[in-house]
Amino acid sequence: MGRAGIDAALRLALDESGRTADSGDVPVGAVVLDAAGEVVGTGHNGREAVGDPTAHAEILALRAAARRRGAWRLSGCTLAVTLEPCTMCAGALVQARVDRLVYGARDSKAGAAGSLWDVVRDPRLNHRPEVVPPDLVAPELADRCGAVLSEFFSVRRIR
Repeated sequence: MGRAGIDAALRLALDESGRTADSGDVPVGAVVLDAAGEVVGTGHNGREAVGDPTAHAEILALRAAARRRGAWRLSGCTLAVTLEPCTMCAGALVQARVDRLVYGARDSKAGAAGSLWDVVRDPRLNHRPEVVPPDLVAPELADRCGAVLSEFFSVRRIR
């Protein structure tokens, strides 16, 4: 997947993040694309909406992709997400054998793809996806991913 495909995937994840608007969930969106670039799963944060602590965008997108493909092994797939995955989500994408992770904003408080931890590249694990961090995506996309989150939290802090 070239730069154009990576950026297109992150745009789709940004679109998906907007689906949290009425739920009170943190606006994080994720998409899973197969090797041909076809979307096979989408997800957006739903912890508040469904009362499930595991309803992170990445988990929901991985579940949808596995259902659609009829298999838990997502080899050949790319997971694009607007925010760096946490340890739970990083572990899930490793277990799903996702080939590539693309993310738009770093998470210095809970990121597990290089910011706080680096679960996805831990040499002790049996699978390590390629990681495409924010500095390798179009700057305007990385900036937008961060801005969506900043806007969400700035409104919450005022109240």
